[in-house]
Amino acid sequence: MKKLILLLSLFLAPAIAYKESQKTKQNFSSNNTSHKRLKRDWIWNQMHIKEEIDTPLPHHVGKITSSVRNNNAKYIIEGEYANTIFKVEETSGDVYAFERLDREKKAEYELTALIIDRRNNRSLEPPSKFIIKVYDINDNAPVFVQKVFNGSVPEMSPVGTSVTKVTAVDADDPTVTGHATVTYQVIKGDEYFTVDDSGVIFTTRADLDRENQSTYEIIVKAKDAPGFSGDSSTATVIITLTDINDNFPVFKHQSFHFKVPENVSVGGEVGRVKVEDIDEPQHRNTKYSFVRGDYRDTFEIVANPYTNEGIIRPKKPLDFEKVAEYRFDIEATDPTVDLRYFKSGGSRSISTVTIEVTDVDEPPVFTKLPYEFKVRENDPEKKTLGSVWAYDPDAAKRKIRFVRRKASPNGDYIRVSDTGIIQLPKPLDREFSSSYNITVAAQEILEDGRLSDRESHAQVHVTVIDENDNAPELVYPEEPRVCENAAPGKVIIRISATDKDEISPRGFFKYSLATEDSNFSLVENHDNTANITVKYGQFNRELAKIHYLPVIISDNGDPELSSTNTLVISVCKCNEKGDFTFCEERAKQVGVSIQALVAIFVCIFTIIVLLAVIALLILLRKRHKKDLSGLGRNVAEIHEQLVTYDEEGGGEMDTTSYDVSVLNSVRKNGMKPETVPSPYAQVQKPPANPTSGAEKMEIMIEVKKDEADNDRDLLPYDTLHIYGYEGAESIAESLSSLESGSSDSDIDYDFLNDWGPRFKMLAELYGSEPNEDFVY
Repeated sequence: MKKLILLLSLFLAPAIAYKESQKTKQNFSSNNTSHKRLKRDWIWNQMHIKEEIDTPLPHHVGKITSSVRNNNAKYIIEGEYANTIFKVEETSGDVYAFERLDREKKAEYELTALIIDRRNNRSLEPPSKFIIKVYDINDNAPVFVQKVFNGSVPEMSPVGTSVTKVTAVDADDPTVTGHATVTYQVIKGDEYFTVDDSGVIFTTRADLDRENQSTYEIIVKAKDAPGFSGDSSTATVIITLTDINDNFPVFKHQSFHFKVPENVSVGGEVGRVKVEDIDEPQHRNTKYSFVRGDYRDTFEIVANPYTNEGIIRPKKPLDFEKVAEYRFDIEATDPTVDLRYFKSGGSRSISTVTIEVTDVDEPPVFTKLPYEFKVRENDPEKKTLGSVWAYDPDAAKRKIRFVRRKASPNGDYIRVSDTGIIQLPKPLDREFSSSYNITVAAQEILEDGRLSDRESHAQVHVTVIDENDNAPELVYPEEPRVCENAAPGKVIIRISATDKDEISPRGFFKYSLATEDSNFSLVENHDNTANITVKYGQFNRELAKIHYLPVIISDNGDPELSSTNTLVISVCKCNEKGDFTFCEERAKQVGVSIQALVAIFVCIFTIIVLLAVIALLILLRKRHKKDLSGLGRNVAEIHEQLVTYDEEGGGEMDTTSYDVSVLNSVRKNGMKPETVPSPYAQVQKPPANPTSGAEKMEIMIEVKKDEADNDRDLLPYDTLHIYGYEGAESIAESLSSLESGSSDSDIDYDFLNDWGPRFKMLAELYGSEPNEDFVY
């Protein structure tokens, strides 16, 4: 009934307002002049309509009215929803809705009202906009913004700790009381959690333990405010309890037993003890400690950050011969446990650890590490520096043998005996090396005499104490020069020195000139340097363009050593400013090291050896000639066998033309060949007569020709032989090397040495004794 009255009032309100306006206008018109034009205007109130009206369509919304008095007036509306959802009656101005409206889709509509003359469609009034508002009814239930919500809260949190917030929305008009008000209620899991009207979920218990239950699933209902009808909706909330460190670790076993060899390295792993901590890994901070047992100085227990295991490690070497077994109690705790949530009544977590040490064959143990010795350099009397010592730690107590393994610098500078004595085979030189290091290995001697393959090492350091055994040397500067017109006192160059020995603590180097008879002077700077200056000035380049200045440098050591060094100073031409314009080039002084000198001496020695070998070969080629008479044949027969010819030969006949055995017999030392008759007649020198030389040659040719014609073993053609007879006019008679060996002449051929180098070979051949061997 109330709704009906409200609807009628909405419909009648525009009409009543229109009538009142008309009365006012009429009264106003009677009181004024009839020629005054009346003001026209739209007449209506704001229009309203309820959503979701269940009466038949169309639904009356309101009425638009104008003060225009024109029988041809026509009402029309324009806008987005004009003439579709909303329509107007042309003559009366009543506005109707032809669809049921939903405020949740659109809460108001804006339209434009016009009144025109239906005859010409001319506007009788300016257009006017009006709004139609849709009244809300509570027709929507609250809806959660998501079906599932997630939240978390630390375990063991106090009552009232906020967990998460849920949200539901109501599409109804929030300006209407009760239409959009949402209330929440936990309908599942309300024994652990609750929710307020704003959707915040809180804990209702303080004993929520993650280790007992880690997640909770609750259901929350959202509905309209109490007293209003409407549906409700639900949502699921998954709550996870986050871990806190509220549990102590517990050993998995009451005791642990480990075996470890005695040679386990310090810091190595002996074994692992395991605990169980029901907290999450980030809250597992187990610490291990010793409860009973006096082995805190022998072992340590370190927690593995990833597995939470306790790793037992030795802090010092184990010795089976001293302690064969270790037993102690350990405790596992967690210092980061939150004591506010500590569960009282739990027992301490203690476990017993037994470590059994097993025996191994250990290497020898040195009594001292490292070994250090000092010795003076170049000390010939120092042969022994000391000794190293090691022992067998095992029960066998075997003997030890010592061996040198490494040396620095490399070389036989320091030796070690089998018994460990450190020896010097020769004095040490500090300038070569100021320290010497060797590595000594100690090995056990087994029962069968062999050496054990296990060994230990010790470092031996030998420091060489310096002796002043090197004189200082000049650090040669680059080409000291002086102008020929230099003034007295002009500094030519600053010189310095170096010493291979250690610097003497008593002072600097001392400089002096070997002679004062020069145009130079030396001034010490008292900083290990000295200046060479001009003494008188004005050098004469015509007399000397280069001066050699000897400088004496002493080291002020004990004993004091000095050296004389020559400084080569060039006298140069200079311009007026003192700049050098011309200097003679000179060879730079080059120092030759000991290694270079050794290389030079080696080269010279090699050359001498090569020359000696060459000379020996020459002497071997000049062997003595053998006595040809010992061959059993006369010289002429031998000469006939050595025939030179230029023909190609007659094939196999050549082998029968010459007696090769005669030549072979000469190669045999001391063997006398058998006498074989010569196939050729011996050529005898014709007796001396007053016949001319030409006639003698003619006779010789005829004789040889007859011999060749009558000898059937010769080649089938004539051969010109080399004859030993060359005439009687020469005072040297025949120079043939074939006949000279058997000549009975007593002529002295030493005169050939006076004939010059061309006859040198002949002089050597004929100067030999008759019993000398031929050289082939």
